[in-house]
Amino acid sequence: MTPIPPGSLMILGALLLPLLGRAWAARGGLVLTVLSLFHFLSFDWDASSDLVLLGQSLQWIRIDSLSWPFLLVFHIAAIVAAIYALHVDDVKQHVAAVTYAGAAIAAAATGDLISLFVCWELTAITSVFLVWARRGEAAYRSGLRYLIIQVASGVLLLSGAILQYNDSGSLAFGSFLSGGSPTRGGWLVLASFGIKAAFPLLHNWLQDAYPKATVTGTVFLSAFTTKLAIYALARGFRGFEALIEIGCVMTLFPIVFAVIENDLRKVLAYSLNNQLGFMVVGIGIGTELAINGTVAHAFCHILYKSLLFMSMGAVLYRVGTTQATRLGGLHRSMPWTTTFCIIGAGAISGFPLLSGFVSKSMIITAAAEEHYFWPWVILLIASAGVMEHSGIKIPFFAFFSHDAGHRVQEAPRNMLVAMGIAAFFCVILGVYYPMLYKLLPNKDFDYHPFTSPHVINQLQLLMFATLAFVVLKKTGLYPAEKESINVDSDIVYRRWLPKFNRGVGHLVAVGDKAMRQDALLILNDFAVALSRRFAGDGLLGRTWSSSTMTAWATVLLAACLALYYLA
Repeated sequence: MTPIPPGSLMILGALLLPLLGRAWAARGGLVLTVLSLFHFLSFDWDASSDLVLLGQSLQWIRIDSLSWPFLLVFHIAAIVAAIYALHVDDVKQHVAAVTYAGAAIAAAATGDLISLFVCWELTAITSVFLVWARRGEAAYRSGLRYLIIQVASGVLLLSGAILQYNDSGSLAFGSFLSGGSPTRGGWLVLASFGIKAAFPLLHNWLQDAYPKATVTGTVFLSAFTTKLAIYALARGFRGFEALIEIGCVMTLFPIVFAVIENDLRKVLAYSLNNQLGFMVVGIGIGTELAINGTVAHAFCHILYKSLLFMSMGAVLYRVGTTQATRLGGLHRSMPWTTTFCIIGAGAISGFPLLSGFVSKSMIITAAAEEHYFWPWVILLIASAGVMEHSGIKIPFFAFFSHDAGHRVQEAPRNMLVAMGIAAFFCVILGVYYPMLYKLLPNKDFDYHPFTSPHVINQLQLLMFATLAFVVLKKTGLYPAEKESINVDSDIVYRRWLPKFNRGVGHLVAVGDKAMRQDALLILNDFAVALSRRFAGDGLLGRTWSSSTMTAWATVLLAACLALYYLA
């Protein structure tokens, strides 16, 4: 029998969740994710399976050294998120979440562009319901913008696949580079991957949609869409040096917005952008160490970013807001959530003995080894920046800072269990890092993160970032938190496009009014002229003699005969 791809159990099984009823849908979703993990683990490391469809051979299963770690961490993230969502009494959310996670897993396991496109679009169509499930005008508008952008990414992918097939005769999902530069179809595919990876100027769908999603929906969203894009970039554009510059920009610009942002879930969305930049730089460098660092960082990032979003989701669930100006003092009411958040903040900042340290340092070292001096400097600066906006700002403003007077219950038990599992991985991957390194694509590499230079340099960066935060807060120079909308590249559709539409609409209205007035004047003059001609004393209204009419009939007949003979 032809095996079914990983993730298919989740996609197909999600259709049956409504039959279980509201009380059992959440548990059914968790069971599906666990069964899918066991199904995936039954495959070999180099498994593949082809399917012939409409005369084309499609490799709908390809599991190799690059896809295996992504498939594993996708399943872990799906299980953790399903546990986190056990309390949710909304069947639609569970169906959308399980299908979305299954589609992302299936996409990472495909070896052809058509199967990839189908799964790519399925992730877009299903994930938008996690935004709309929040309900309200803001969630609806944000979800609609998110859906348009994600579907556009799929259209670009399909267009690139068609061009690739036209040029090469192959639909294989492999490298799109030729002579170090993307092929004709590869440029469209790169744009498609760039949208999902939140490249600069293509990124704001992330900061727009993720904070608008439901408490549990954001956890699912943070794990799959962007990391699927990172996997796709690593598969198709390894060694494309332009990605180094793109990744460097991605690591820097979110720092500014994250510092001034008041919504802590939106801060995490900007932080997500920052971390994706490290991975994009690693893909652009393209060496074995850089690709290993990218895969390792994606693996760790999925878990600690999920942990941070879960902690902020717990705050939102209990307090009803994640606005920094309305929070503070929650460590008294939510001590476990505070602890887990601090672990996640330490992991994303790259503290030694936590997961972010053993993965991020690989990319920075790869940049140094390949003599990319300025990218190396930028990555160091970005490492200090992420400590400030995610390592300090998130736990400080949410759980400490001033006491906002909130006295709430600790997060529900299932939320705490999910956060505990994610926190465990943050610690275990940082301490027993060889276990993580064994999962990486390039097995024969010699790298040891816990050397004196690595540890000392990282601690210096972290201490410098902490000192800078303390000094700025004490001197009053730290940007004040304000309840406002900070406009990013979304200024295009929030302000510029509406103003442009209003301006064009005004010009069209003025032009339409002028044209209508002129047309009415012309028609009125024409009607007056006709009425004069057909009036009793007008040319066409008065009585003509028989001889005159006979003469005119003779002239017209002669003209017709002349035209006939001329023809």
